[in-house]
Amino acid sequence: MTDTETPPTDRTDDDQRRIVRERYADIATDSDGCCGPETGESGGCCDGSDTAAADATARQLGYEDDAIDAVAGEANLGLGCGNPQAIADLYPGETVLDLGSGAGFDCFLAADAVGPDGRVIGVDMTPEMVEKARANAAENDAPNVDFRLGEIEHLPVADERVDVVISNCVVNLSPDKPQVVREAFRALRPGGRLAISDVVQTAAFPPDVARDPDSLSGCVAGAATIDALETMLADAGFEAVDIAPKDDSDEFIREWADDYDPSDYLVSATIEARKPV
Repeated sequence: MTDTETPPTDRTDDDQRRIVRERYADIATDSDGCCGPETGESGGCCDGSDTAAADATARQLGYEDDAIDAVAGEANLGLGCGNPQAIADLYPGETVLDLGSGAGFDCFLAADAVGPDGRVIGVDMTPEMVEKARANAAENDAPNVDFRLGEIEHLPVADERVDVVISNCVVNLSPDKPQVVREAFRALRPGGRLAISDVVQTAAFPPDVARDPDSLSGCVAGAATIDALETMLADAGFEAVDIAPKDDSDEFIREWADDYDPSDYLVSATIEARKPV
């Protein structure tokens, strides 16, 4: 085992999906956001307990005030570990696919960028999140945004239908990341691009962190190393792979747990790649 490999657990893929689904179902149905004052839970990749806190988290992750103010309703739940919009370089008329779209925040920002001739597809495996996102779509008057229930390992999207795949701190939650990457490659048109914000593992997790369900669903224990992600992307067929850690991400990652410092093991990164023409 190398220095950045995590001790194995006896958790099955179905266990992992159930843990993640239950956490984000609670987030979707909690009007106080993902870290409500009654629970006292640490944030993980969610950090806001109300609208003001969620907005503050979004600013910390790199979203501008104009973007935050442009989205109505409860789409911004304070989730994420970066801003994929900053690297997606979206153009009018493009089709965008958001992996783990949550309540729709990034989808609505993408819809504004691609305009009425473009299209945005959000995929999330939590029914409560999809329901919330669809309600937010009505409030944001976003007819070109389509939210679909599904797993990111088995995308409900036809082959070669999208120009850009985005995601914000969701791939780390998957028990089968190589399959997620292959599915993204399948859905992209030739020349299409990947623009993801996620956390990457920089040191091995202690056994208690690796086994902790809250650490998994909080975007900590499921993170892969940069080397592992580069191999996954190359094996799937992507080219121009670029994974760039964000040195200042420790400022918010250290807030994700009370009894240890997750930034000892994680850093937020941008993950970019392109499907060959």
